[in-house]
Amino acid sequence: MSSIIKYFSGLFTGIRSLLGGMAVTWKELWTKKVTQQYPENRDTLVISDRFRCELTMPHDENNEHACTACGICEMNCPNGTITVKSKMIETEDGKKKKILDAYIWDLGMCTFCNLCVLTCPSSAIKFNNTYENAVFTRSKLVQQLNHEGSKLREKKKEVKPVVPVVTSKAPDVALETEVKTPNVEVKAPASSSEVTETPIASVIAAVKESKTEVAEPIVTPIAPAKEQETKAETTEN
Repeated sequence: MSSIIKYFSGLFTGIRSLLGGMAVTWKELWTKKVTQQYPENRDTLVISDRFRCELTMPHDENNEHACTACGICEMNCPNGTITVKSKMIETEDGKKKKILDAYIWDLGMCTFCNLCVLTCPSSAIKFNNTYENAVFTRSKLVQQLNHEGSKLREKKKEVKPVVPVVTSKAPDVALETEVKTPNVEVKAPASSSEVTETPIASVIAAVKESKTEVAEPIVTPIAPAKEQETKAETTEN
């Protein structure tokens, strides 16, 4: 039963799609036709900016391009239209560097899929909408995109501004020393000038010594007083 239902559902789906296609054909049959009078209308002919017809490598006024000869576009080309030739040079620093020697593109084999442009990491190539590329010999379809004597455009290094470091802890330390030093001066018998000039270790040692020195005179005068009291009691008795 399920197979019969599937058969009729597929049949009706096909009939519906057939009627839809015939409706579009019937509509276009009565639509007014427009004929482009080429090549007489070259001056007024409008080509879409998205139309891909010719691969180019933009160069600036210094005859510099952005291609690093990485070969990613060559690897992603589905039918081997692009050939990237590179060479090694020695820089002023004595290091070896790979640069572009020749960028070959075959227009006759290109499928205009735009994969080379999409996968280029440096955006060195792009398609334009130049549509008149007909030639009489097939060899002229093979083009070299990099100009004669061109070189790689060096990236400018951004110099970050130096931000001055503000040390905000210095005043706090000064305040802490000013607050702590009076406490040390009260406990220590030494003068305030000596305490502020000595380091922390010597201050601690001076405080300990001052405690022992102050404790001794406090104990000594008590003994004679007690002896006088005991002598006075004995005399009265």
